[in-house]
Amino acid sequence: MTEDEIEEIKKKAIFEIANALNRKDLEEIKIEYLGRKKRLNEIIRRIKDLPIDKRPLIGQLANKTKREIEEQLKRREKELPPSRYKLPSIDVTMPPAHLPYGRIHPITQMSNQIIDVFIRLGFEIVEGPEVEYSSYNFDALNILPDHPARDMHDTFYIEDSEGEVLLRTHTSPVQIRIMKEHKPPLRIVVPGKVYRRDADISHSPMFHQVEGLLVDNEVSFADLKGVLNAFLHEIFKGVEVRFRPSFFPFTEPSVEVDIRCTVCGGTGCRVCKGTGWLEILGAGMVDPEVFKNVGYDPEDYLGFAFGLGVERLCILKHGIDDIRLFFENDLRFLDQF
Repeated sequence: MTEDEIEEIKKKAIFEIANALNRKDLEEIKIEYLGRKKRLNEIIRRIKDLPIDKRPLIGQLANKTKREIEEQLKRREKELPPSRYKLPSIDVTMPPAHLPYGRIHPITQMSNQIIDVFIRLGFEIVEGPEVEYSSYNFDALNILPDHPARDMHDTFYIEDSEGEVLLRTHTSPVQIRIMKEHKPPLRIVVPGKVYRRDADISHSPMFHQVEGLLVDNEVSFADLKGVLNAFLHEIFKGVEVRFRPSFFPFTEPSVEVDIRCTVCGGTGCRVCKGTGWLEILGAGMVDPEVFKNVGYDPEDYLGFAFGLGVERLCILKHGIDDIRLFFENDLRFLDQF
C-alpha cells in the first residue's frame, strides 16, 4: 500500500463527485468510497499489517483523504437541487379502473318481478309473522289434525309449545289474519319465507313463497284463470299454460297450473320428465269453510287463492338445476344475475 494508491483513490472520488447529477448518485459514491467495507476504510483496516515506521504516514494520509472526500460530498450536495418525489403521470383520457360491486340476489330479483306484476294487476302487498300459531297455519285453512303436513317430520315446531307454535309452512296464514281484520273486497299478495323439513337438490328447509287472495261479491274461476294467465305470460313471455284438477284443503275446486316446458319446448326432456309440461303453482276458489272460519258469509262472498314458490320460478326461468346454489353464496353463480 503506497501514498500513490491513496492519491489515486482521492482523485477518482473527487472526479465522480464533481460529475454527480443528483443526490442519489452522491449517496452511491459515498457508499463506494466511505462504506464500512469499501476503499478507504479497507485501507485503514490494513494499516496494522504495514511496517511500524510506515503506519503513521499512511494513517494520516488515509484520514486526510477521507475528510477531503466528505467535504467534497457536502459541497456538491449543496450545489444540487433538492430531490423531489415525482408523481406518476396520469392519463386523464383513460377509463377508470373497474370496481367490483354487489348484485341483487336472484331470489330477490324474482320476488320483485312477481310482486311488480301483481301490483300492476291491482293487488296490495302484505306481510305477516314467520313464527305462527297452528290455528292460523292449519286449523283455519281446513288442514285437519290428522293431515300429514302437521307431522313433526314435515313441520318445524317451536320447542315446549305443545304443537301450538311453529315456523309457518306457507304464507297462507297471513291471508287468514287479513280476512279476520278486514272486510271484503280484498286483493292481496303475500311474499315471504316459509319453512319445511326438506333438504335436497330440489328442496330447501327454508324457501320463499308468494300467495295471493282475491275476495269480492262476484268472483269466478274465469277471473282466477285470467289473473294467472296474465301473470305467467308476463314472467315467461307468452308461454302456453294449462290448468289441471287437483286438491287442496283450503280451495274448492282446486287446480295445478302448468306451463309448457321452457327447456325442450314441449317435446319431452329430463326436466319435464318427458311430459312436455312443468308444474308451476297451485290455485283454486276459496273453500266456504275457510270463509266461515274468518267470519265471512260464503253466501255473500266468493274468492280465489293461489300460491307459488319463488325458487321454483327462478329455477325454471334461468335453467338452474340445484336449489342449493341460491344459498351457498358462491360469487361465480351470483355474478351471472
